[in-house]
Parts: sequence; structure tokens; C-alpha cells
Amino acid sequence: MDKIRKGDEVVVIAGKDKGKRGTVLVRVDAEHVVVEGINRAKKHVKPNPVKGVVGGVADKDMPLHVSNVALYNPTTQKADRVGFKTLEDGTKTRIFKSSGDVVAV
Repeated sequence: MDKIRKGDEVVVIAGKDKGKRGTVLVRVDAEHVVVEGINRAKKHVKPNPVKGVVGGVADKDMPLHVSNVALYNPTTQKADRVGFKTLEDGTKTRIFKSSGDVVAV
């Protein structure tokens, strides 16, 4: 079970985009995530008329290490650490460390 998942709202806690917020688009591997609008790079695209691709310079979201992002807690309006807790019915769920509240899925 991963602490950061696809669709989670996260806050960047280190790097050039520190303090920015975004949504996780994809998990690249166990340790990297792509966040919408964060860690953008310029990609020079060559035109390809067969595929209908127009050439030029395009922005591309690059992966971030999961240690550089933290889950956004809407109640405190801040970044928060994530822990795990087993409920009475036996299901394992994510919780915010500061308050103990269950992370909304």
C-alpha cells in the first residue's frame, strides 16, 4: 500500500517548485510520481504530418521523487505526513499523522 497514490492532492516540500500544490497524474515507479503542473520541462517536438503533430516547444511534466512531496490535508490547509491504521473490520487505511483523520479516497 503506497502513501502517495494517483489522484491525491500533494504539496511539493523540496525543490524548485517548493510550496506548489497539484494532483498526482501517474506513479512512474515505486519512488517517482508525476504531478500536474509541477516540475515542467521544455521539450522540443519535431513536426510529424503523418501523425498530425505540430512542431514547436511543448511543456512536459517530469517525475518527482516521493520524498519531495507530501499529502495535502484539507482540514489544516497544510502538507501532512501519512500513516496506516487497521480498522475494526480488518481493512487497512491511510491516516493523517497530525490529526489521525482518515484520508479521503
